[in-house]
Amino acid sequence: MDGESLPLIDVHHHFIPPFYLAENRDRVAQSRGGQLSPAWLEWTPQRTLDAMDLNGVAVAILSMSTPGVWFGNAQAARETARRSNEYAAELVRSHPTRLGLFAVVALPDIDGALREIEYALDVLKADGIALLTNYDGRWLGHADYMPALEELHRRGAVVFVHPTTPVTVRALMPDVSPMIAEVPQDTARAIINLLLTGTLSRLSGIRFIFPHAGGTFPMIAGRLYQYVPKATLESLSDDIEHELGRLHYDIAGTAHRPAIAALRSLVADTQILFGSDEPHVPASETVQGLDQLGLPRHARVAIGCDNAWRLLPRLKSILKVGAGCNPIHEA
Repeated sequence: MDGESLPLIDVHHHFIPPFYLAENRDRVAQSRGGQLSPAWLEWTPQRTLDAMDLNGVAVAILSMSTPGVWFGNAQAARETARRSNEYAAELVRSHPTRLGLFAVVALPDIDGALREIEYALDVLKADGIALLTNYDGRWLGHADYMPALEELHRRGAVVFVHPTTPVTVRALMPDVSPMIAEVPQDTARAIINLLLTGTLSRLSGIRFIFPHAGGTFPMIAGRLYQYVPKATLESLSDDIEHELGRLHYDIAGTAHRPAIAALRSLVADTQILFGSDEPHVPASETVQGLDQLGLPRHARVAIGCDNAWRLLPRLKSILKVGAGCNPIHEA
């Protein structure tokens, strides 16, 4: 943190309901390369609050990490989503000025997802919805998911898209954690899929957040112009740069000069958000990385707090700040 103690808003901060881990421990481990880190096993709400206090995080928006709640059974997924969201909503009620929620839904079960979107946004007053990059190897632009995405578009919802890895790629490098290469690549796949299916242009009311600086996407975005048929590009209602420039990207796990340089070459600073990936990556790592990037003050303030403050309406009522996230100086 700098000398003015500018507040941080963390849009990528995970919670782990105890019942969820107890009931799905083997599934979670399998999705993450076969092992569970201490972060999974030792998380508590108090650890989240302690990490926030230690690192100057004013508000953290809670979400579930991969593999989410879908394990092939629609009824079980609906029940787990509801229980998880109610668990997180109770944490928010207990700490209304510190915590928020991106609620999990039971895609690819459309009926279940629609019910949970309504309940989470209207009853629990969640700040947005959290989706995964793919479900059963079908990315978010798939026609089957359109009813849920159309509802999110109608509501103008904030949608946090967390990466996961399709089963088909987990065995490609069995001795290397999928978190290293496959997770960033699946974020890129999701963005490409949403763009080229026309979903981004048709459903422009959705305000997407993609973690990890967009994964590998900033590095490969130029290849769209080289390899996508001209007719496909011309069929989009807006050009690629416009569509990509509307998206938001957090810096969890990517607060390094090369990654941020690539991201800032792709989008304006107004589209970049602070995210930590706590508890799986200590918030201190992202805070220290952000402070070492050598960004101009206006960019540091925008990324650390201002952009999220503008994106998430409820924050305006709970952060006691001046214009955006510039702190009010008492006389």
